[in-house]
Amino acid sequence: MDKIIIFDTTLRDGEQSPGASLNINEKLEIAKQLAVLGVDVIEAGFPVSSPGDFEAVKIVAKSVKGPIVCGLARSLEKDIDYAYNAVKHSGRPRIHVFLATSKIHMKYKLKKAEDEILKLAVAAVKYAKTKCSDIEFSPEDASRTEHTFLHRVVEAVIGAGATTVNIPDTVGYATPFEFGELIKAIKNNVPNIDRCVISVHCHNDLGLAVSNSLAAVLNGARQVECTINGLGERAGNASLEEIVMGVRTRNDIFKALYTGVNTKELYKTSRLVSKLTGMPVQPNKAIVGSNAFAHESGIHQDGVLKERITYEIIKPDDVGFEETKIVLGKHSGRHAFLERIKRLGLDLKKDQIEEAFDRFKKLADKKKEVFDEDLETIVDEEISKIPEKFHLLHFYIASGDQVKPTASIKLKSRNKILEASSSGDGPVDACYKAVDKITGRTGSLLDYQIRSVTSGKDALGEVSVKVKSKGRIVSGRGASTDIIEASIKAYVNAVNKLVYKK
Repeated sequence: MDKIIIFDTTLRDGEQSPGASLNINEKLEIAKQLAVLGVDVIEAGFPVSSPGDFEAVKIVAKSVKGPIVCGLARSLEKDIDYAYNAVKHSGRPRIHVFLATSKIHMKYKLKKAEDEILKLAVAAVKYAKTKCSDIEFSPEDASRTEHTFLHRVVEAVIGAGATTVNIPDTVGYATPFEFGELIKAIKNNVPNIDRCVISVHCHNDLGLAVSNSLAAVLNGARQVECTINGLGERAGNASLEEIVMGVRTRNDIFKALYTGVNTKELYKTSRLVSKLTGMPVQPNKAIVGSNAFAHESGIHQDGVLKERITYEIIKPDDVGFEETKIVLGKHSGRHAFLERIKRLGLDLKKDQIEEAFDRFKKLADKKKEVFDEDLETIVDEEISKIPEKFHLLHFYIASGDQVKPTASIKLKSRNKILEASSSGDGPVDACYKAVDKITGRTGSLLDYQIRSVTSGKDALGEVSVKVKSKGRIVSGRGASTDIIEASIKAYVNAVNKLVYKK
């Protein structure tokens, strides 16, 4: 087995996404989660760029154990000094030096000839090597660099001490076939290439970053530089989660190749980065998007319900999702409808099924998505209102920032008045624990949602809850201008359904 080194640059290139700036604490939180995820290298920042970035890299180097901690530097002694002083606190420090090598960059940005560039690159690597043993060099804009010159640069920096040479597709210009050929040509034409790891860093300007990276892997690259959610300059970088799951899922293509990433942490890491950067994940984003394992088409739903692999090539829990999501909408069929009814623990007689399904389809034409609560309303009206064994009479709440929330609840059951008190993490939690004491049924709250049924200050609030008890899952609803009262009514409604089903 041959390991693909996962080099995560979310904290450096990912943070360069417009609007994605992170403070030191946020960088550290992400870095710690990246270590849990199992990445091999964390590029924590560009230390010379600002005092804040220097401190962030330094703190990550001091605090995060396991991965290599890397700092970026231009081919300048000042940059290299800053990078080293930031990463030296890590047990596994790396300095990443870069210098542009394409004719476009040499002419318009650097205004230097090939021989000058070659000397600068070698000098920078040699100087970095006096600070740290692990040195990575990147010939910026390598995919647009003249091949013969690129080979000379790579050979020279390896001779100077580079242990990793990264081949960037800096502007996302390459296509998979030519980028794979570029890596193959480097392997075949650089005499000392076996003394270093070939890395790639692909941008997504043409939407080909992941494809280019994987093509490079097939041609000998053994490190891939990528970011969570594909964040990065302009259109972003190769997406870490797509790279990792591509190698894992298509092991028939990537024979004997693997990564050390704990894929079950992918979804959690994605959501953390999205939350802290303020960059939302598009619903149809591969691997970690909210729709990645969602099915609405009746044909797809029928197939997935019969055998998951008909329409899913990855198990949702392999990347940290809880389960496949069957979205009920106008494209859904009878199989998905009946499966959801069954899962909700609702029971319909044969003569009620057709009428309920017809009502569901009519509702689906009016709504984008039909939720469990909508189905329950349909079914409730078909099989008549569920009898109330327990009915809320009164409640009393004591809560505040200086006191532990407590609740006293009175329920009516037949002709008896039942009362109990409890404390909890909040007023709603205290109420639910008191209800549990009265009813003798302990429910696990799976979901809690509040919405305004009407508008204005005196709006009627509706609470929807999903409760699991002894393997059964039910939903409950309650409405009131007092949101605590609505919360209690919703929970009692769920309890009544559990009692009724039993």
